[in-house]
Amino acid sequence: MELEQMTPRRPYIFRAFYDWILENDLTPYIVVNTSVYGVLVPQEFIQNNQIVLNIAPQSVGQYLATNEQIEFNARFSGVPQHIVVPMAAIEAIYARENGVGMGFEDEPQYHAKRETSSQQPVQSKPKPNPFRVVK
Repeated sequence: MELEQMTPRRPYIFRAFYDWILENDLTPYIVVNTSVYGVLVPQEFIQNNQIVLNIAPQSVGQYLATNEQIEFNARFSGVPQHIVVPMAAIEAIYARENGVGMGFEDEPQYHAKRETSSQQPVQSKPKPNPFRVVK
């Protein structure tokens, strides 16, 4: 089986590093490419088409990681936000305290998804938030 026919490695490696960072009592941060289709983050914190997000359990609520994306609720400048990050947009995961982590290489499987999603019409309405923000 050719690599392009296999599922992407990123979700599996991402979850392994996330667990490893937490098990060592460190804080997981991710670097997100905000130009990837489907990224939902506060626009005012984007710099050079990137945003760095703290995804530690004590910093986010209702965290959900699937093979396609991660999503959670977080506060930015005190304002609750629902965050959606497709796996294709995650460029790196690392521990804040020591910088140890991993950058992700480009995977051909995500190119096929980008081409497919760029042919679809852009939704005019954002998806309703499936999570309830708990204060």
